[in-house]
Amino acid sequence: MSGALAASGAAPPRRRAGGFAVGAALVLVTLGFGVLAPLVVAGDPFTQSLTKALGGPDAAAPFGYDHLGRSLFHRLAHALRLSPAIAAAAVATAGAAGLLLGGLAAARGGWVDRALTLVADALLALPGLLLVLIVLAIMPGTALGFWAGLSLVLWVEFFRLTRATSRAVLASPAVEASRLLGFGPLYVLRRHLWPEIAPVMLTAAAFGAATAIMAIAALGFVSVGMRAPTPELGLMMVELLPYWREAPFALLTPVIATFTLLLGLILMAGDRAR
Repeated sequence: MSGALAASGAAPPRRRAGGFAVGAALVLVTLGFGVLAPLVVAGDPFTQSLTKALGGPDAAAPFGYDHLGRSLFHRLAHALRLSPAIAAAAVATAGAAGLLLGGLAAARGGWVDRALTLVADALLALPGLLLVLIVLAIMPGTALGFWAGLSLVLWVEFFRLTRATSRAVLASPAVEASRLLGFGPLYVLRRHLWPEIAPVMLTAAAFGAATAIMAIAALGFVSVGMRAPTPELGLMMVELLPYWREAPFALLTPVIATFTLLLGLILMAGDRAR
């Protein structure tokens, strides 16, 4: 009986490791396709050939053609570079801002903590997509607009996580003992704070990247995101939707790619969160 209990207790870590590995593999496959596909089959995602509209696969376009005769293979590869690049830039910016401001709020306390928390709570009270749309109204249809808008939305979560984790660690007996022994802030940061914050930040980064990619695709699908003829996952879906009966595979191409990438990121983030 005790052996069975021990075995059942050991199973969850293996499942968690498996979930992370599957998620990482899905992300690597989709991102790898975006980077390597143009090197395998040379082509242009913008070149049109109306005689090949909604045509099937051939040597020049292994995934066939869209309604304007553009190669779906090369448009998908471009989209799988564009959206993750914007998401990565937004997550990096938001993570850096949230880490810095969250640490500052936890360390200083007082009016600094109250002011920063008030700003974060005010932004959190607004729908994230609304904030992105406001920024896109100023910088419409640009990667820079998406980066700025998504950074504005995502930094709040990094700030809250960093602030909460830092306050708990700084109030712990281990940190108090380190201070009494004469260790400085850098030692406390390296020995106590960073090991606790890093896993939380990695989980938030994976969730943030998934959120950013989903937001870019959603806004592209409702035609308020990237502008045509830019190959973007949501924009590709809405362009191909009217032709789903004639060429269902053409529509499924960006749908499957988006689903695979998001599933991979969510599996990675969910595994670390557990």
